[in-house]
Amino acid sequence: MSYQINDYMKDKLSIFMCGFRQNMSAQNCLLFMIEKLRKCLDHGGKAGVILTDLSKAFDCLVHDLLIAKLHAYGFDYQSLKLIYSYLSDRQQRVRINSSFSSWRDILYGVPQGSILGPPLFNINSNDLFFFLLLEIVNYADDNSPFACGESIPSVISQLENESVTLLNWIRNNGVKANPDKFYLILSEYSQQYSLQVDKFQIQNSNSRKLLGITINNKFNFDEHVSILCSKASQKLHALSRVSYLMTLKQRQITMKSFILSQFGYCPLVWMFHSRKMNNRINSIHERALRIVYKDSKSSFSELLTKDEEFTIHHRNIQTLGIELYKVVYGLSPKIMNTVFTLKSHLIPWKTTFVGRNVKTVNYGTETLAHLGPKIWSMIPEEMKKFSLSKFTKKIRKWKPDKCPCRICKLYVEGVGFVITRS
Repeated sequence: MSYQINDYMKDKLSIFMCGFRQNMSAQNCLLFMIEKLRKCLDHGGKAGVILTDLSKAFDCLVHDLLIAKLHAYGFDYQSLKLIYSYLSDRQQRVRINSSFSSWRDILYGVPQGSILGPPLFNINSNDLFFFLLLEIVNYADDNSPFACGESIPSVISQLENESVTLLNWIRNNGVKANPDKFYLILSEYSQQYSLQVDKFQIQNSNSRKLLGITINNKFNFDEHVSILCSKASQKLHALSRVSYLMTLKQRQITMKSFILSQFGYCPLVWMFHSRKMNNRINSIHERALRIVYKDSKSSFSELLTKDEEFTIHHRNIQTLGIELYKVVYGLSPKIMNTVFTLKSHLIPWKTTFVGRNVKTVNYGTETLAHLGPKIWSMIPEEMKKFSLSKFTKKIRKWKPDKCPCRICKLYVEGVGFVITRS
């Protein structure tokens, strides 16, 4: 049933719905938002996003309403009966210590832990996109509308209007929102800015976490990377205390599993950070390698060679290359076509991307839309002809020569940042 439903609905679900879908992740919807907002700020505009909060959305799904929506999408009568039977006649009870409540019928929600729960939840939520005027970050029950405008009041006005639409949809679909837990992030931080939502005054925040990524009002990620470094340092300290009890292989596995893995979630979202944060990441990486290999004399580059590995930043560049390959060959979610625009697509390995005219560094050159086409042009053409699995293996051993990103540039006093060979 799950395979059939997903196959039937794959072209009917919004391309902006990223949760519980094959080859889609939180990184896709976050990149969609960040790239849009940075483009706006690069051209002198203002931007804002409102983070919403829902209560037990999966447990509030109305069965009759879901069946009506499935019928609207073209499910036949026998299919509707089967799905309704699957949802109906379920019971639950509560246990406190050794005492049990009486059994009660489950009238709402999808079965917890079921394989059909996520696709049915997506179908129930899909019509939300028909009502909204603004673009939105959507992942499961996380819905965060964002807006761009010429002024902060204009942005606030757009978000207020969209919040009314969103709350009306939530109420009409049996879900409960918590406006007192909504958060507002504007590109200009000031406590005088606020947003009125359903009798609640949502104050402007300096930073908040969205889908596991800390978003601040500058839409840069130094704060998020700092948090990652702190977590990695704690793990590194623990490794240093017990490393003498472990074999080399055990130390290697522990380093990759508990320390370097801290930098593996949504790397393309936060990869544009300051050189200061990059130096901090490299410092943690170097200390980890010294503990693993019990080597206090070799340089960082020598330790990386010994480990047959690259810096975290170069790993991110490689990940970007893989994402570009998927876009070129039509293997990536359609939402990624809003981030990378193809210029020509007759022969995949000769494909080029549309570059973006930029005006600033922080919001222009420090974007995937600007860096991506440059990185793709640097990847050897022979590699681009490989299958995805072979391309992934090859690019994980590839390092760009004269990488154009700011972190890879060398600062020369009196001259500025210059591109050097990697």
